[in-house]
Amino acid sequence: MDITLMVALVIALALFFDFTNGFHDTANAMATPIATGAIKPKTAVALAAVLNLVGAFLSTEVAKTVSGGIIREGNDGIQITPDIIFAGLMGAILWNMITWLKGLPSSSSHALFGGLIGAAVAGIGFHSINLESLMQKVILPAIFAPLIAGIVAYVCTRIAYALTSRHDPETGSKLTQKRGGFRTGQIFTSSLVALAHGTNDAQKTMGIITLVLIAAGTQEPGSGPEFWVIAACAFAIAIGTYAGGWRIIRTMGAGLTEVKPAQGFAAETSTASAILASSHLGFALSTTQVASGSVIGSGMGRRGTSVRWAMVGRIVVGWLFTLPAAGIVGALTALLVKTGVVGVVIAAVAGTGAVLYMFLVSRKSAVGHHNAVEVEEAGQAVRFAKKKGLARSRAARAKENKSEDTQR
Repeated sequence: MDITLMVALVIALALFFDFTNGFHDTANAMATPIATGAIKPKTAVALAAVLNLVGAFLSTEVAKTVSGGIIREGNDGIQITPDIIFAGLMGAILWNMITWLKGLPSSSSHALFGGLIGAAVAGIGFHSINLESLMQKVILPAIFAPLIAGIVAYVCTRIAYALTSRHDPETGSKLTQKRGGFRTGQIFTSSLVALAHGTNDAQKTMGIITLVLIAAGTQEPGSGPEFWVIAACAFAIAIGTYAGGWRIIRTMGAGLTEVKPAQGFAAETSTASAILASSHLGFALSTTQVASGSVIGSGMGRRGTSVRWAMVGRIVVGWLFTLPAAGIVGALTALLVKTGVVGVVIAAVAGTGAVLYMFLVSRKSAVGHHNAVEVEEAGQAVRFAKKKGLARSRAARAKENKSEDTQR
């Protein structure tokens, strides 16, 4: 196949992966504020889309890790081809679609790396992989980041409840404490998570497109993404984020633990901190794993609630299988495309057919903004009132406060 046509095909496929990354990871930022009623579902995904778009322009360190860290390319390494990158993307996209259909918050990042590694090993050999960079910037962060985020979220949740608890000065008995203020705080913490997500995940597709341009000889090895690449990836992930990813929002918002505003605030603060730190250091972190770890930690930190460990087990199994499963699909696709144009066409048709099939299956049990998460406080989403509506908003808040008296 003509190299220009192949490069165009890979760029289009990379942008579609970026789109799936967006709707797959919307839950990372917006599942908990939706679950607590802090933000209405449609407003939440729209806000996340805008902030993902902005975040994508703030850093390129992770893009450099993907384009010049995991796969050895250039004069000092192997000459990776657009065919191999095409195969890797196919593995990543199919795994993203499978886990989305099952409502599992798996890692789009690890799906991408797994697909690329499998394709490179099958198409070139084990020497094409930079094992040191893979271990330092992918494997180790995957192990420690969710644990650290979970511990931080646990501690923050305990602190939040301790600082806002009240006792009767005469009897010393514990009084019911209203913590609705955390719901307002969630608007800002979830927005920070969405911004942080843009600084990390959008860059992975930038790195892939940069890698294919280097492989095609149109860009110097070791250089960062060009502006048009940054802009295209930013818009692709923003559009995907706006699409919702409601199946995974259901799992993150209600499937792991019952989420209250103080918990959500703590979890989102922990998630944002971890993602922003990793983006600064160039770690290609799994934002999904960090967000899941934070939600679990916050659930453990609130007394009277429980973590649904069966669902946690399903998610962890998904994490463990992501790299090898995407790698196997990437390897099989690489072997197929090595046969020539016919192999590329077969792979493209088969991949498209699989994506369409999963989409049609999903329509049989559709999940949308209307049924993603059942929330008692759904009608209490925070509103910033204008002056002429101030009296009415005070009355509404008084009504809210009565209902919040029963919340921990």
